[in-house]
Amino acid sequence: MQREIQPELLDSLSPEHPDAIHNRRDLRLTNRFMGNFRWFARSLPSRLRAGDRVLEIGAGTGELGAKLESHGLHVDGLDLWPRPDFWPATSEWHRADLLAFEDYRRYSVVMGNLIFHQFSPKELGELGHKLSRSARLIMASEPARRRLSQVFFARIAPLLGANHVSLHDAHVSIAAGFQAEELPQLLGLSPVEWEWRCQSTTFGAYRMIAVRRT
Repeated sequence: MQREIQPELLDSLSPEHPDAIHNRRDLRLTNRFMGNFRWFARSLPSRLRAGDRVLEIGAGTGELGAKLESHGLHVDGLDLWPRPDFWPATSEWHRADLLAFEDYRRYSVVMGNLIFHQFSPKELGELGHKLSRSARLIMASEPARRRLSQVFFARIAPLLGANHVSLHDAHVSIAAGFQAEELPQLLGLSPVEWEWRCQSTTFGAYRMIAVRRT
């Protein structure tokens, strides 16, 4: 299954659009099924060092950052969407295009949930170049690219009330997902400077933890 990038319907909707609101409900179920929030909450703390600043790119609704805040982890957010009302007052929210963002140097830890798959190889290379200048830890949870996952979601999601935006975007997201060591390679991370671990889960998640070698 070759990686294929297609536009997602959500990107054409305002945050207040009814279909976008419904899609956020569907994404909560998807994240819960895939275990994405639990994985970050379990995997991030032991890898942090004193003085680390953490940035979530593509923070969207802010729910992951707020979840981590409840675990005592301070996370800033970066997204084109406006700052969520419940976003912690002690955390920054950068409303900007993550490909054009110029303050990555402030963050030694960068994480993303269901965001890296939206970008082309060229864009991922540009993003990786930006991140690798200052980050020492990059963590990602993305769709694993599997035909079976597309079939499973298409059959099960309607039974759970998923709308047409969620059905479309899940299909194209999985097609744009990753396998094996594709993500660190597309980010242009050098194996001389970085070590990484990539794995796919039974429930359709592709996980990457990349750590700069000391």
